[in-house]
Amino acid sequence: MPPKRKRSSAAPATTAADLPPIPHETPIPLPGSAKPPAAKRRVSGRGKVDTNPDHNADVVDGKTALRASPDADEKSEALDVQKVTNGPPSTPAKTNGIKEEDEDSPLSDLEPETPAPSSGKKQKRSPTKSSIAAKKGSDEIKAFKAEQAAKKAAAKTVKKEDEEDEWDKRVDPDGDEEGPVEDVDVLKLEAARPPPVNSDYLPLPWKGRLGYACLNTYLRFSNPPVFTSRTCRMASIIEHRHPLKDPSQPEHATKNRPDKSQPASIERGQRYVEELCLANIRDLPKMLRWNDKYGIKFMRLSSEMFPFASHAEYGYKLAPFASEALAEVGKVATELGHRVSTHPGQFTQLGSPRPEVIANAIRDLDYHHEMLSLLQLPEQEDRDAVMILHMGGTFGDKAATLDRFRENYKNLSPGVQQRLVLENDDVSWSVHDLLPICVELSIPLCLDFHHHNIIFDSTQLREGTLDIVSLYPRIKATWDRKSIRQKMHYSEPCPEAITGRQRRKHNPRPITLPPCPNDMDLMIEAKDKEQAVFELMRTLKLPGWDTFNNIIPYERYDDNKPLPKRPKKKKTKKQITAEIEEFGKELSDEEEAAKELVPEEEIGMGGKENRVYWPTGMEEWLRPKKREVKKKGGVDDEEEMFRNPTPANFAARKAVTARNKAPLSDEVKERL
Repeated sequence: MPPKRKRSSAAPATTAADLPPIPHETPIPLPGSAKPPAAKRRVSGRGKVDTNPDHNADVVDGKTALRASPDADEKSEALDVQKVTNGPPSTPAKTNGIKEEDEDSPLSDLEPETPAPSSGKKQKRSPTKSSIAAKKGSDEIKAFKAEQAAKKAAAKTVKKEDEEDEWDKRVDPDGDEEGPVEDVDVLKLEAARPPPVNSDYLPLPWKGRLGYACLNTYLRFSNPPVFTSRTCRMASIIEHRHPLKDPSQPEHATKNRPDKSQPASIERGQRYVEELCLANIRDLPKMLRWNDKYGIKFMRLSSEMFPFASHAEYGYKLAPFASEALAEVGKVATELGHRVSTHPGQFTQLGSPRPEVIANAIRDLDYHHEMLSLLQLPEQEDRDAVMILHMGGTFGDKAATLDRFRENYKNLSPGVQQRLVLENDDVSWSVHDLLPICVELSIPLCLDFHHHNIIFDSTQLREGTLDIVSLYPRIKATWDRKSIRQKMHYSEPCPEAITGRQRRKHNPRPITLPPCPNDMDLMIEAKDKEQAVFELMRTLKLPGWDTFNNIIPYERYDDNKPLPKRPKKKKTKKQITAEIEEFGKELSDEEEAAKELVPEEEIGMGGKENRVYWPTGMEEWLRPKKREVKKKGGVDDEEEMFRNPTPANFAARKAVTARNKAPLSDEVKERL
């Protein structure tokens, strides 16, 4: 190894004085006929956020939108996105050791960063300016994590000190989880309860509007996806406060990430969130037009359209950045005669004894009111755009909870009061509990049939849909006082459910309609979303039942899939003649590929045959089938079982052995 040179032997740095003088250049004017060079323009897509969750793992589906209802559980009764997409996005994002957000908090549940394993001993070097800046950015995120961990620990301590309530301690606030295994005696007791007494009335011919909540399963898995519940982790927002390594190029999961060595900017992080918000809003008109094509004219807007908008520290106003886009949505909804509504989540409660819960609830209601107001709907449609709310917990004393609700209701803005609607739940608050306060405070009452069959006043009503009809006039009067068109919620328990806990879980697709007026606005709360509405249409031959057809498994002809590279083939004279007759010239390879593209307005609309219906349990048909890699040697399943016997395949091996030992039939003997 040659010896290192001393600093004194190195060539001296060149100074400006040593350089030759720069000659003065006179620009030569262009002749009059010459065109000036075109100005360099930035590519339109550069630096923008990729809001497609198939490509960008920083963009995730809002949990609430995937559920049958906003306060349901995502584990057992939510649309399984990975089942349909066959795995995670193609370009996974760097998570920096961050877990997914806890469902009861809008913030990420952050863990300390895990240091990268070192390949060997490293020599100690003095830190460079860039490494110091990078450490500063890392320290900022670490401080944020520590702050959130401390807040969460404090919140848990406060919650333990508070009196426990059935609403808070249940695992699944809207019953969409199997829960612990029920005791045999409890099962027998529940199974022996008086059978429900149901009405034999069907609201036919149907003249009302059926709706679904938040997410369209067919459009969600179009290419590109169309949905309004894109959200992200709070850590992603903190990270995107730093500029990209190359701001002139689009973000890339590994090659062009935010550069933490650069100074952070809160405004830059906010712009990242706003890109997600605007992507959500831009997809809404498409969803409304899709609904209209197939006879659906009622929809619940996702509360996750604006991530963290009502957060205490990181919240923001929707105006002015979302005003124009939301007004465009309002125009489309008005043009098509559609109704929209919202349903704030289970933690938005106005009867809680905890001041921080009340403050959070008021902020959340203000956010929903601003979102609906910016739609700029006509007067009646604006009144009909309501916010559905649960009373929440009882906290050991229903009367005291109602008193707190009355007091907090007075502190709401007039706009929020005008939109607020109370709904009976399946844990604590029955229709008879809520009707008096709704009459007292002039709040409409939304009847949920599914909840009513679980929680009802057995001294006044029997389980089922027959007796509740007697309360219809009183319930409708709460809507008429504010000149709001009435709406109801409908869903059904799963057929195998016995206990109250089990019956909270929604059936993915109801099989009938409740005995409501035949012009009702009826929200169908089910995991299968628009497909549950289609199922009712087909079963009962409701208007629109003949507008859609079954999809072809794993095939779609209404989106633009990447075209495979095909080898160049020499065209026959017949093909060339046909192209000239159809297009007036012979098509090049580029023109041939372009003619196969689906127009933007037709993407996800079902194609010429309106194929948008998928059978129950077959959501995996919505995307191309995952390629199956066969093992070398062509070993079949039965041989594989006997090569690798496990307790899981014991029954299958036993069946194969019994089959092989069975005597051959006469028919088989003759063939042999």
